[in-house]
This record gives sequence, structure tokens and C-alpha cells, in this order.
Amino acid sequence: MAFDELKEKITPKNPSRETSPNRGTSLPQEEAISCDRKQLQEWQKENNIDRDAQIKLTRIVHMRYQHPDLAEITTFLRDFGMSVAKKTDTKKWFKGYGTDQYVYYAQQGEKKFLGGTFEVESYAELEKAAKVPGASSIEELTEAPGGGYMVILTDPLGFPINAVYGQKPAEGGPVPEILATNYEVQKPRVAKFQRFKTGPAAVHKLGHYGLCVEDFPSQLDWYTRTFNFAPTDFLYINPDASQPSVRRDVAAFLHIDIGSSYTDHHTFFMSGNPTSHVHHCSFEVHDFDTQNLGHEWLRSKGYKSVWGVGRHILGSQLFDYWWDTTGNMVEHYTDGDLVNEDTPVGWGKAGDESLAVWGPAVPKWFLD
Repeated sequence: MAFDELKEKITPKNPSRETSPNRGTSLPQEEAISCDRKQLQEWQKENNIDRDAQIKLTRIVHMRYQHPDLAEITTFLRDFGMSVAKKTDTKKWFKGYGTDQYVYYAQQGEKKFLGGTFEVESYAELEKAAKVPGASSIEELTEAPGGGYMVILTDPLGFPINAVYGQKPAEGGPVPEILATNYEVQKPRVAKFQRFKTGPAAVHKLGHYGLCVEDFPSQLDWYTRTFNFAPTDFLYINPDASQPSVRRDVAAFLHIDIGSSYTDHHTFFMSGNPTSHVHHCSFEVHDFDTQNLGHEWLRSKGYKSVWGVGRHILGSQLFDYWWDTTGNMVEHYTDGDLVNEDTPVGWGKAGDESLAVWGPAVPKWFLD
């Protein structure tokens, strides 16, 4: 939903002369999504998407990067809220408190993006992935915690994306306490006082990652045909101001299409750009207090903030972006939207105002 539409939804029809106070509303998706929309199945039909031919992903599980200094990135990732699950002299696996054996894999070497990694629903789907032109053969993950098997695919611009199957889940935990909150009238927290411990914001799981790409239409076509990625939201521009009806999609928030089951608003993001590069990867934390305490912890350690803390419009999540010690952008997020096959695909106009409802000013280079 465009910001102007959002304001119209939640602003009284006959405001007084006094400035209206801010307020938030949890709108049903049918009201929250832009009127410029269509059903997912309609979009897939118009684009001749063969759902049976898609590799069936179930969820995103971990990121893979190469770093020149493993000791340095280990210190950062610990301060970011991860812990070491396993290590060798040249490789490290980092975990959160969820049931994934690890959420981040790092290996020694020159700075390099090794791809996001997704679980597929069966070994047969992994075999299907191995048949995609340019894909690797199926590799057994003998060193990795939880084991399993992996195939590495490469998109048309050369970005890797990984498919895994057969990894044993971790036990997970401990899960942070869900804190009761006292409001004006409802005050469930009686004779209990809120107390907090400073430290990193513990990471639960990997949520999504994003790419900036030179050929957005071709990339979108490849990802939505090869995998069961489905658009949740598009952002568009009007290339010619004299023809406002002519527009071009320039960014997409994609979720994993798992039918009627609900999943995160997006697990993959792409935006058109003059150069192709990785934008960021994002990890879920417990709540707003956790996120802010994590922000203060990272700041106290001297790391460089990118943007945050704030709240996005599309996806609704609270965000906090940082640079890691190798120069990759990483994000903490919490309180994101959930969608399914019945969630309409929405369109909104691209611009800084479409990125956040509150927070610090967005850096002008954020999507460069």
C-alpha cells in the first residue's frame, strides 16, 4: 500500500483543526494491500508460470559467504547474536536459537557471496534442481552440522542459490520470554517489573536476502519459473512523466508459495539497478526491546550502522541494518507479515516514502 493510501485508511474522515495523533492499526490484508492488485493465480497465469515445473522450496535456512578474516567475522557475528555451531581451520557454521542447525556459513577466502540456501520438500526436488542447466551435482554435506545434501544453482547474472534436503533439525532454544505489556486499560502485567540484560540481539532464524540486478525482468522470470517464488508486492516507476499510465516494475518482494499455509511476506527481494550486487541478508530476532538492545550493543562495539531502527511499510517488520566487518550489509528484523496463496499481489510506486513509515531518514544510496 502506498503511504498516502495507508494514511487515508487510518485517518478519521472528519479530522478536527488540531493535528491528529499518530496511531497504528492491524488491518486485514484485503484492506492493507493497494487497490492496484491482482490474485496470485491470475498473475501466474498471465506470465505462463508452470507450477508443476518449479522446484518446490519449503523455507529459507542459511546464508553462505566467504570472508578474508574468519576471526574478525566471528567476533562480529557473535556480537550480532549468533553462536558457533561448528568450526574447522577454514570454515565456520553459526547458529541461532531456532531449529535450523545453522543460519550462516562462512569460509576462508577473498570476499565472496556464496548464495542463500533453501530447503526443498523432497530428495526428488533436489534431483530436479540438479537438472537445471549449470547446476552442480548433488553434494553430501559431510562436514556440516545436521548433514544433508546440497545442489548449487546459478542465476542468469551469476548469483548462486543453493537447495538442500535431508538436514536433521536442531533442538533449538532457549526461546526468549514473551513479555506482557500494560496498555491504557488492559494491564495484564500486575506486580511484575520489566527488567533487561544488555548484550547482542539473539538471532532466531534467517528471514530473507536481497539482490540488486541489472536485468530485473529476466531475473524475475528465472526465479519465478525455476522455483516456487511468488510475488507479494511490486514497486514500479513511471519512466515518462507525460505518460503516467505507462510504468515499469523495478522491484519485487517474493515469498515461497506453499499454498494455503502462511509464510513470511518475503524470503527473497530483488530491485533493478545499474550494477548487479548483493544487497543484504536479514535475520529474525525476538521483539522490539531485543532489537533495540542489540542496536545499542553493536553501536557500543564500534560497528557501522546503515539504517535503523525503523518500521518498514511492505512487510511491516521493524528493521535495523548494519555493515559487517567484510563490508556486507546485514539486518535484524522482527514482527513481519505473513501471507499465503490467497494474498493478492500488490503494486506501489517506488520511492523513499515507500520504504518506511517511521525511522531515521533512509540513506540516499540505500538501494544503489
